[in-house]
Formats: sequence, C-alpha cells, structure tokens
Amino acid sequence: MADKEKALRELAAAYGQEQVFQFWDRLDEAGRERLLSELESIDFPLMQRLTEEWVFNDPEVEHFQEIRPVSVIPKVDPTRSDCQDALEAGEAAFRAGEVGLFLVAGGQGTRLGFDGPKGAYPIGPVSQKSLFEFHAEKIHNLQNRYGCTLPWYIMVSDANGPATQAFFEEHAYFGLHPDQIQFLHQRMVPCVDDQGKFMLEAPDRLAKNPNGHGGCIPAMVENGVIKDARARGVKYLSYFQVDNWAVKVADPYFIGYHVQAQAQMASKNHRKHQPREAVGVHCLCDGEYRVIEYSELDLYPQLLETDAEGNVVYYAGNPAIHILSVDFIEETFNRFEQFPWHRAHKKVPYINEAGKLVKPDAPNAYKFETFVFDALRFIQHEPVALEIDPPGEYTPIKSYSGENSVEGAWATMREYWAKWLEKAGCPVPRDSEGRVSIAIEISPQFALSEAEFLEKTRDFIWPASGDIGIDKDGKLI
Repeated sequence: MADKEKALRELAAAYGQEQVFQFWDRLDEAGRERLLSELESIDFPLMQRLTEEWVFNDPEVEHFQEIRPVSVIPKVDPTRSDCQDALEAGEAAFRAGEVGLFLVAGGQGTRLGFDGPKGAYPIGPVSQKSLFEFHAEKIHNLQNRYGCTLPWYIMVSDANGPATQAFFEEHAYFGLHPDQIQFLHQRMVPCVDDQGKFMLEAPDRLAKNPNGHGGCIPAMVENGVIKDARARGVKYLSYFQVDNWAVKVADPYFIGYHVQAQAQMASKNHRKHQPREAVGVHCLCDGEYRVIEYSELDLYPQLLETDAEGNVVYYAGNPAIHILSVDFIEETFNRFEQFPWHRAHKKVPYINEAGKLVKPDAPNAYKFETFVFDALRFIQHEPVALEIDPPGEYTPIKSYSGENSVEGAWATMREYWAKWLEKAGCPVPRDSEGRVSIAIEISPQFALSEAEFLEKTRDFIWPASGDIGIDKDGKLI
C-alpha cells in the first residue's frame, strides 16, 4: 500500500488536492485502503477541466442561428396506416429477441419520506406493490404476449446498489428469471467547493455524486451490458426511469418507428401546455437535435413563446423515455469526452478541518453531471420523436405531495383506470365534482391497455362499492 499511497499523494498534490489526506493519520488500515481506492477512481484531468470551466469561470452560452420545433410523430392511433406499420415492425423485433430494457434507478426515496431505494417505494394504492414490481409486471405481460425474454439492465448508485439487489432477492425477482436481470453501477464524480477543492463526507470518503443519467453510456460499456446484449441478440434498449410508474417499459409502436427509421436514438415527448412546465424541450438547434433543460429556458426566450391561441410553440416536452441502438451506445462511448457536462450548486454535507460533520444551510458545493438526452446531438438521421399522452405513460414521482408526487400519481391512477372500469360496466363512485372517490389499481400484468382490459373483463361481476384492485390473475383484491 505504501507505493500506492505515494503515487496518489503525488497525483493529488499535482492537482492541488492534498487536503484529501488531512485525516490520514487517524485512519485505520481499512479506512486508508478505502480512501486510496476512491482516489484511484478519480479522473483528475477531467475534474480539473470541469472546475476551470464551471467553478472559476462561467462558460459562454451557446448561440444558435436558428432554433426550430422538432418534427413530431402524432400520438398513436391504431387506425392510422403508419401506426399499423410501426406496430408490425415493433412486434417483429420483440419476437426476434432484439429488445432489451434499461432502467435508471439510482435514487433514494428520501423526498418521498421513504428510507430505501426509490424503486422499492410501495406505490400501489391497493396492493402496496413497489415501483419495481409495477415495472416487472409490465415485463411479464410483454414476454407472455410476444414469447420473448426481455433482458433488464438496472443502473443503481453506490448509495442504493446493495439495498436494491437485496430487495429483488427478497421478492424472488418478482417472478422473472434472475439471469435476465443485471445490476450495474455508474461512475461517481467528486463534489468540489467554491475553491475547487474536493470535499470529504467522512475522514476516509470523498463527497461524491453519480455522473448523471448520461452516465449510462459509459456504464453500459464498462459493466458489460453491451457485451451481454450482443450475446443475446439484442439490438435496441428501451430506456426509462424508475420513478415513472406509468411508463411503457417497452412500447412496440415506439420500437417500430425506431426500427423503420433505422434510427440510432429515438425519444418520446409530451405536449407542454405551459411554457414554464418543468421539463426539457425537444428542438432543432442549427439542425442538430437538442433537448434544452427547463432550467436553461430563459437563455433562449423563444422557447417560451406561445401562438395567437395561447398554445406553446415549442411544445415537445421531455419525459425521459428513449430507445438507443446498441451500436450507437458503443459509438457514443468512444466519443464520450465530447459529451457536455452540466453544473448544479447544491448543499453538500462535509467534514470540516476539526473532523466534524457540517450540514450547510445554503449551497456550498458544485456537482457535475451528464444527461442522456445530450446523446441526441450525435445522431445521423432524422429525429424520431413520438408524442404520448402523459396519464398513460408519464407520471413521475419526485416528492410525496405537490407537483409530480405520490399523491398526484394516485390521483392519476384513479382517473386513468376509472375510465377502463366504467367502459367495462363497473360503477365507479365519484364525488360531487366528478372526481373518483375510491382507490383503484389494475395490475399491468393483467392488462397494459384499455383494449386488453375490456377483452379480459367481459364476464366480470363487479363489486358494488369500495376500493378496486385487480391482480395479475384477474382476481379482485
């Protein structure tokens, strides 16, 4: 260990980060090894570049000669011929075993008032099923329908990785085969203070954060996902995030449009009704496909424009649902040094010089991250952007109450599934303002769509009152 210590001390000193060794003399053997291991994983030249660009300077805002709305494929209508063609192409890809799933699940449930991985949150209003189980039931439905196996790659963080894997084991992988599920960790990057110095969250540990969902690109290559996908014959990975209970984990229409266009990366979008809705905006900047984050909209005022009827002109909001071709992931990895980084000023707890933990009241540190949608700038084809209906596909959960919340998700579930029940002849109690007044839950393994639900419930005898839950076997719970 002495040689490793010497080399890393010299490296840290060369980049002005000697302070990371300030508690060395207090550490036991295991603590010293842990600190050295963390330092070995750091890309010091990258951190110096990010600090120079984002802490000591403010990069110039990108200027574009022309920003145009992206061309959008209208929402799926099964009666349209292009939709039928896309469905056939997508279903063929499923049956050929060419589709895999990639889930971003590195977050904790802290903002939900939950101690554990966000994906373990019991989102089922009747069954208390977790977000992970909701997604797993969708996988079962698709596999049964198309006679295929959908490999499921799940990106976790250092903070929740062991707990996530234990949760899957505890629940017997939700009935899926363990061999079809692979967990992978993304890279971590150090947080830096206002002087560009690395911070310690403990005497033997750096304060770090995941490198953003754009980190899935190197994570897939470095953790063997691409190798595994190729071995299975997978050509397309359906990308989604764990906190969106409503997401179609793999949509045959969306896959089909991607296949037909021989696309490298495709994206779904939903229509913004307010210019400042907190989602990024799909657009073409000097002909290059971009997603401008909502925090950057004021830099490009035209993205906030409305037409004479008050409709948002740049309406293509970003719900973080994509398809990436396996070849494109590898190509993008090989040019990842060109990937843009983004900065966030945050409150980061740290150990001060006296060895005491400090929990700041105001932002005190910079985090650096990458965004997966920035890979769109590298595509060499016409954009494939499919519009969706949010209630059936996009209901993210960022907090317990308020906008994009658990309570909001439950309300959406009630209204969304109530329409299915009422069409099936089941009375749904509503209050004086017409809002559904009971909890409703329909297992995705039983039905992924209204049409599938109506087909399977033709002979149901419905309860007269009370909460309604329908499990994967079609039993009332």
